Amino acid sequence: MTIDTSPEAQLQEPPQQRSLSTAAARNLATTTKSAPQMQEITSRWLLRMLPWVETKGGTYRVNRRLSYTVGDGTIDFVQDGASVRVIPQELGELALLRGFDDVQVLTALADRCVQRDFRAGEVLVERGTPADQIHLIAHGRISQTSVGKYGDEVAVAVLADGERFGENALLDADATWDYTATADTPGTLLTLSRAEFSAVLAQAPHLQEHIRRFSSLPLQRQNRHGEAEIAMSAGHTGEAELPGAFVDYELNPREYELSVAQTVLRVHTRVADLYNGPHNQTEEQLRLTIEALRERQEHELINNREFGLLHNADFKQRIQTHSGPPTPDDLDELLCRRRGTRFLFAHPKTIAAIGREFNARGLYPDHVDLGGQQVPAWRGVPILPCNKIPITKENTSSILAMRPGEDNQGVIGLRQTGLPEEYEPGLSVRFMGIDERSIISYLVSTYYSAAILVPDALGVLENVQIARRRD
Repeated sequence: MTIDTSPEAQLQEPPQQRSLSTAAARNLATTTKSAPQMQEITSRWLLRMLPWVETKGGTYRVNRRLSYTVGDGTIDFVQDGASVRVIPQELGELALLRGFDDVQVLTALADRCVQRDFRAGEVLVERGTPADQIHLIAHGRISQTSVGKYGDEVAVAVLADGERFGENALLDADATWDYTATADTPGTLLTLSRAEFSAVLAQAPHLQEHIRRFSSLPLQRQNRHGEAEIAMSAGHTGEAELPGAFVDYELNPREYELSVAQTVLRVHTRVADLYNGPHNQTEEQLRLTIEALRERQEHELINNREFGLLHNADFKQRIQTHSGPPTPDDLDELLCRRRGTRFLFAHPKTIAAIGREFNARGLYPDHVDLGGQQVPAWRGVPILPCNKIPITKENTSSILAMRPGEDNQGVIGLRQTGLPEEYEPGLSVRFMGIDERSIISYLVSTYYSAAILVPDALGVLENVQIARRRD
């Protein structure tokens, strides 16, 4: 008998199996299984480094000394999350309101100011168009340009936090813009229209009289931080009469209420009864659910418009980069704005951009030990990754500089422990029963918030360019 060994014959006749296949053998074998894995889990440095303060009653009130800076030439605002309001007395910085002290009328004007958030490159006013609004800059940088003598574009001014433009528009019905105002950075401003101003003016005889004869406003006594000054005497001898003093407080201190992240975990009783080995199904489901809640918690602490750190950082503690990318000079300026900076938080891509800028200058930041882990640092301050810090479509991000701790007048996390059926500090898992479909339900809740005790506890380096530059 001859055997056909041609390639065609070998393709048609598969080799004969001589032993048990692995696919069949697996039917009698016990596999080794891992616990369920999850890509969403991150290092969550912010939750680990933030000191947590017990918040009984679900609300934390931040009492501060009264800050009152009328007379310094700039306008101050009150921040409540992403909402911004002008302090009524600060309207006295406007020339036509200087010396006017009717708080009721000023409050009516302040209430009629409309918040407007703008983006970089947005044209706010156009040269030659009618001017019927005054713009109060709460935060951001705005360039004013006009047409020069020979028809070319010339720079008129660059305005920033606390400044304003269009003041003459409130009284002059024929006013037009002499320049074009363009936003250099994202920011926020408040606008007061001539119509709204006229409506208040018509109901305020004292304001009508003041506009006809307004005078200068005397400077208020204050310290260099804008807080009401504490009278005192030093260097005196003999029986000099000492000044009396008291520390004035804000009349309406900021209150932070605990926020909540919740979900309902559902597990079928058949799964919980029959498929609990070698891993407990309910415990694994709960573990992954809690991980997702913690990730959401850290996201909210950064981005929530009511209490998130990015939205609640004081405007005076937000700075811009010198040229776009994060340079050593930018980080130095961020650090020098506050005492005792303990941590820098940045998106991992931003940390990579920091490394590129440092390497281009021949600098190699040190590493410090943080909980047994080596992390990059600048000037001894750890730079910790936080992928919850957003990256804009223009490839820009932010860097946070933080002084934590209640004793240091810093940034603190807020939570309440001792919850019913508490599973972890500040997190509870409550049994909700079994429905008619044999599904067990658990309510998983975590309560949290964050508070900035004094403005310089948190600083933000904004509009950090993280894209790689082409050589």
